[in-house]
Amino acid sequence: MQVMNATNFRKNMFSIIENVGKYNEALCITGKNSETVLLSLEDYNNLIATMEINGNPVLRRKIEEGMNTPVEECLSADEVVW
Repeated sequence: MQVMNATNFRKNMFSIIENVGKYNEALCITGKNSETVLLSLEDYNNLIATMEINGNPVLRRKIEEGMNTPVEECLSADEVVW
């Protein structure tokens, strides 16, 4: 993750925002008394979804069970009904 002070961020704000969104590279912006992270919307949404999944014990257990299922026991792609 890149780190930049608020003054330099302010000077190049529009291009930095475009780059963070385009390349999904987080940016830490430092101020005198705090630090803030700028994320792309895609990265933010993925982070929230991961937290929601991990916060749901039933869903998390099902995912772990699926990951531990041998490939031979899984349905083939043409057998999956969506």
